Amino acid sequence: MKKATKELFLRVITLMIGLTIAHLGVTLFLLANLGADPFNVFVQGIFRTLSETISFSLLTHGNTHMCISLLIILVLLIVDKHYIKIGTVLCMFCGGPIIDFFQWLLAPLFANYPTLWFKIPMLAIGCIILAFGMTIVIKSDAGTGPNDLVAVVISDKSKKKFSIVRMIVDFSFVLIGFLLGGSFGIGTIICAFLVGPVAGFFLPKSEAGIKTILTKLL
Repeated sequence: MKKATKELFLRVITLMIGLTIAHLGVTLFLLANLGADPFNVFVQGIFRTLSETISFSLLTHGNTHMCISLLIILVLLIVDKHYIKIGTVLCMFCGGPIIDFFQWLLAPLFANYPTLWFKIPMLAIGCIILAFGMTIVIKSDAGTGPNDLVAVVISDKSKKKFSIVRMIVDFSFVLIGFLLGGSFGIGTIICAFLVGPVAGFFLPKSEAGIKTILTKLL
């Protein structure tokens, strides 16, 4: 196997590990059922607005999510196409099945402990796990999910700290989604405040760790 091919293979494996970790966090967030994450508040708002204005049987939250993701990809292809990589496609298509698996695995735990005293800490832990996994995906340099790319690109182009940009982007998603009819809860607020700073903390550590591992394996 050529070095370049081997490196790409290792980076994709690293991305999939990060994606699995991130979606474990997403699953904890969803099972807590205390509000959608910021991007899905945005998607929900657009979906509800479209549902009220057009009649289309195939219009669902999931289809709206995918269309918005594709739109983000198209915009990025114009702005700076080097951000679109194989991992971007993998994130789009592999996230759902990973979440389905973790929901099947963890749903009984939440059914046995349905109190807020259990759900809120699990939601916070989910946000931290999500942020950590997201940094592995980003620093794998094999691509990342379209919604996460929004903050990555703005941070890179503006030379501003990722943690701050991520918080601004998340709050923008929530505000626009809410104005369009999306709903949010305490989980949305916790996610908006927590994910950005935690990701900012882990980004340099994930980058250094991945670089060290790849150097040893290549």
